[in-house]
Amino acid sequence: MKPVIRIVLMVVMLAAVLLTATDLVACPTCKDGLAENDPATRATAAGYYYSIVFMMAMPFLIIGTFGSAAYLSIRRARKI
Repeated sequence: MKPVIRIVLMVVMLAAVLLTATDLVACPTCKDGLAENDPATRATAAGYYYSIVFMMAMPFLIIGTFGSAAYLSIRRARKI
């Protein structure tokens, strides 16, 4: 397959996915909290959202930190 055709195909597939996507809510608590106009309930839903985001980011942060430390340690050892 030619590179130009491959790029066009990927752009068309990405556009199809983005145009057919709908709004999703991860959990019932967040859905109910966003549906209500009560500020306390909305704050609870926002708290759940941010806690999930931070929990999802932690493995990447930990692996990145240890990987960087190992890389720098090996690089320094090779210079000696």
